[in-house]
Amino acid sequence: MSEEVIPLCNAADLGEGGLAVPFDVVYGGESCRAFAVRFEGRPHAYLNRCSHVAMEMDFQPDRFFDDSGQWLLCATHGAAYSPETGECAGGPCRGGLVKIALSERDGVVHWHTAPNLRPLAF
Repeated sequence: MSEEVIPLCNAADLGEGGLAVPFDVVYGGESCRAFAVRFEGRPHAYLNRCSHVAMEMDFQPDRFFDDSGQWLLCATHGAAYSPETGECAGGPCRGGLVKIALSERDGVVHWHTAPNLRPLAF
């Protein structure tokens, strides 16, 4: 199956260090939540699954940044991740977040499928 490029949101919906835009995907055959954020002007997306314990990271809906706006934080156990790469930056991480490729053009953010990452079928 070839890569698909799927519209996610208007670029303006991703404010710098602000609320995430959530979306649903199928990853490795399982339905999962994912999220997109903007950091240093660029959009980034990840599965909403902490590498420490496979649970959603946001304690308050769509809030992933710590108070400094520099790290993505798992609200349950405090694992911190780089917003640019998803790599573990501190706390009880076991690896990094699963990154989802994004692109931005003409005021729209798109996400890119991969062999193990597909849109959720209804």
